[in-house]
Amino acid sequence: MPRTSSRIFLVLICLMVFAQGGNGGKADHPDSRLWPVGDSAGWSFSVLGWPNYKPFKVGDVLLFNYKHGAHNVVQVNTVAQYSMCEVPRNATVWSSGNDRITLARGMSFYICGIPGHCQKGMKIAVTAR
Repeated sequence: MPRTSSRIFLVLICLMVFAQGGNGGKADHPDSRLWPVGDSAGWSFSVLGWPNYKPFKVGDVLLFNYKHGAHNVVQVNTVAQYSMCEVPRNATVWSSGNDRITLARGMSFYICGIPGHCQKGMKIAVTAR
């Protein structure tokens, strides 16, 4: 009887690992790429054109590096919010200074929510295929 219980337990553990994708529950895809936003300059005022011509894929991770407290990262939902640097009421906001955001399929828009920063070019639009 103890052998049967051990086998059932082992099968359950295997099923749990398989259900998580076999990678410990991480959201990253096996072939995902880490993209430091703004390259060596980080999340800064000169980042606006940084995404141009980059082959972003679903599961890639954007890494926003900046001095904690100096900036933040706000995900906005529409082109209008992005264009007008409008922070929606229930927006997702990151503020650690070392934020990692996994890309979903389609367009994603990110701005700095500190007043005046987005207007000075601290925003990016990214398309993941």
